Amino acid sequence: MTFPHTPSFRFGRLAPTLPVRDMAVALAFYEGALGFRRVFENGEPLGFVILRRDEAELHLSLQRNHRPVPFNVMHMIVGDVDAMHETCRRSGMRIVKGLRVHEYGLRAFVFADPDGNRIDVAAPISDRT
Repeated sequence: MTFPHTPSFRFGRLAPTLPVRDMAVALAFYEGALGFRRVFENGEPLGFVILRRDEAELHLSLQRNHRPVPFNVMHMIVGDVDAMHETCRRSGMRIVKGLRVHEYGLRAFVFADPDGNRIDVAAPISDRT
């Protein structure tokens, strides 16, 4: 398969969708611990939610048979990776990879959310305070 040219269209926002087994538990973490706010919800029972915080948008989709995969499903850039790490730790999230500096210029860690979705969180080293 070949593609002869770069497409002329422009991309807008991209929003990851995370599968969750229990919407109430997922919302308790993303709204309660991380401070996202609900901007859209659909279904009875609630099966789909759009969350926003700052420039980030996250979609949660109820998938009662969800089984987490052994790789990162989302990457988040944050302003204070140490504070985010502490929030995840205090909230009881499993830290999959500890906080460390990477040679490519990021300080990062990986945690598993309440549904086992692995999320890589990082901040550029030059942005740390």
